[in-house]
Amino acid sequence: MADNQVARVSEVIAASANSFDDAIKVGFDRASKTLRGITGLKILEFRVNVENEAIKEYRVRMEVIFILEN
Repeated sequence: MADNQVARVSEVIAASANSFDDAIKVGFDRASKTLRGITGLKILEFRVNVENEAIKEYRVRMEVIFILEN
């Protein structure tokens, strides 16, 4: 981070029927539609939704880090 910059963190929860990797991409793609200046992601939690003894959905909880505009 350069001098005189301030970052902010927003928490996002995203899901995919395919994989954790896809859930991360879904969350990032959606966040990037609203937030500018994204500098990183921190994955906080991985979960799965199970139905009938099978994985139905992959979920991630992540922090999206971005620089606030002047």
